[in-house]
Formats: sequence, structure tokens, C-alpha cells
Amino acid sequence: MKHFLQAVAMAAMLFGVGGIAKAETIKIGTIKVSGAGPLYIAQDRGYFAAEGLTADMVYFEASQPIAIANVSGDVDFGATPPTAAFYALAGQGILRVISGYIRDAPSFQANGGVVSNAAYDKGFHSFADMGGRLVSVTQVGSAPHYAWALMAEHFGVDLKTVRVTALQSNPNQLSAVIGGQVDAAMMPSTFFTPALEAKQVHLLGFVGDIAPWQLGAVFTSKKIADEKGDTVKRFIRAYVRGVHDYHDAFTGPDGKRQDMATAPEILAIISKYVGQSPEQLKRAMPFIDREGRLDFKDVLHQIAWYRSQGMLKDDVDGNVILDKRYAVPLP
Repeated sequence: MKHFLQAVAMAAMLFGVGGIAKAETIKIGTIKVSGAGPLYIAQDRGYFAAEGLTADMVYFEASQPIAIANVSGDVDFGATPPTAAFYALAGQGILRVISGYIRDAPSFQANGGVVSNAAYDKGFHSFADMGGRLVSVTQVGSAPHYAWALMAEHFGVDLKTVRVTALQSNPNQLSAVIGGQVDAAMMPSTFFTPALEAKQVHLLGFVGDIAPWQLGAVFTSKKIADEKGDTVKRFIRAYVRGVHDYHDAFTGPDGKRQDMATAPEILAIISKYVGQSPEQLKRAMPFIDREGRLDFKDVLHQIAWYRSQGMLKDDVDGNVILDKRYAVPLP
């Protein structure tokens, strides 16, 4: 009730008490995972409404289609891990990163690798064992692909010895690793937690505990960034209010993962949108910087890696993709 009244008060300030104003509808593309919590919170607690926005959530099963939907105008904003395809489109002057999103960070079990029971029984117990194995990603050049590369680099495995197959969606990855069609899969832990609890897969580890990186970003089209700056700013304000609530619920004073006093309330909101129980979700909370700031340096590293793999042209400039009118760098 408190949050609803705050939203009403802010709306009155925006439109004038007793005035009638039509809210602007925006479509937000994301994946139905716990990391999208700030968006759910902003929706549930009226933060978008307080900014004069009607937010429609549009859900996808993988990251790459969100970038394409943003280009086509099917969504106005995207919140997901950028892919090589995203950076290629952004490098053509079509997309712009406007805010930070989820990060793989120590103690936050956001994004991880799971191995099939059959492969585990044959000795695949660690990321160090990935050489010669068949592992899955959503798409070639996706965040799971980059995460496998980080694990290979960390454990001294030549990624060329790893067989990587693209299965197009996270549910497809999960089905394949449970059924033993692939040896291991990399995906958000929201997807594999129920299977892990049911002992249908084994955990290899969480990327954030091994090689932290800027896993996700919030973005929009260059057209919207250039022509609808007020809408972008209102969207970011509402989103960051949701980030504040999310961060404060799951991050302890030392910056490590810890359930704080507001965690049950926030978990209940996220549970409603994701369709998993709060108990299942609580272990899958990723880290998000409290002010929605973005690790610019790591984004540039991602672009360099995709370029080194032949997935991007040399003229893709990360400093142009990062829209500094809106995105705030980590200090």
C-alpha cells in the first residue's frame, strides 16, 4: 500500500491533481529470470506508472531475439546479456546501451554450468574437464558462449578442443543436458535450479565465483535514444528505483549475497512473474549494481573477444555503443 500511494503521489505531480493524461506505453523485452527482478518490481510497485509509463513485458527464451526485436520496433527496451549479434547491430549504429543490468559476481549464483548425470559419471566434474566435451549454448556468440570461453581461459583449456553446439533457447539447453544429448550446458540458474534440486543434473559451478563479468545490459534503439530522450530517462528512473529495492533485498553490507529484511517481500514479487517458488528463486539471485552502473571496461573486453573469434568486424566501436548520455560507468 505504501508503494502504491507513493506512485499515485508521483503521478499527481507529473500530470497535475485532477488532470487527465494518457500514459505512454513501452514494451520491454527480457527473459523470464530472477535477474529481471528490478523490472518486475518497478511494474508491481508502480514505479513505471509514476513516470507516466505503461510497461508491457515481452518475454523471450534467449538473448539474441531481444536485440532483433528492438531493431524491428517490436520492443522499445531490452534487458538481457548482449550477444555478438547485438554488438554487430550496435556497431552499425542501430542499438545503444543505456544502463547496467545483471553481473556475474562472487557469491551470487546467477549464471552457471550444469553437467548431465551420464557425463558426470564419466568424470566430467569440473570446468577443467571440458576439453573434448560437447557443451551447449543458446546461440553462437551468446553470453553462454562467452562464459564457456571465460571458464576455458581460467582453467587453461583450449576452447578449440571443446565442441560447442547452439540449441537456440535455455529450455532447449536444459532438456538436452537432462536427457544427455549434451554433456553440459551454460545458462541462468533460474532455469536449472529445479533440475538440480531433483538431481537430474550436477553443478559444475557459478561463473561469478570464478571469473566475474558484466553479464547483462539495458539497451534501446539509436532512434529512441536520439528522439525520445525524455522517455528513456523516465524509463531509467523507474528501473533504477526497482534496482534499489532489488539490491537492498539481496546484498549485504559487505557487497556479498545475503537475504536482508525486505528479501521475502521482493522474492514474492519476483516469484509471481517468474513462476517459481521463493525458495527456488532465492539461490538464483544475480548481482546488480545499486545505481544501475555498467562496467564499461568489461563490455569493451567482450567486444574484443567476439572480434578475435571472427564474429565482429574490426570497426565495431564499443565507445559508440555505450551511450554516455544515459549509461553511468562503474567508478
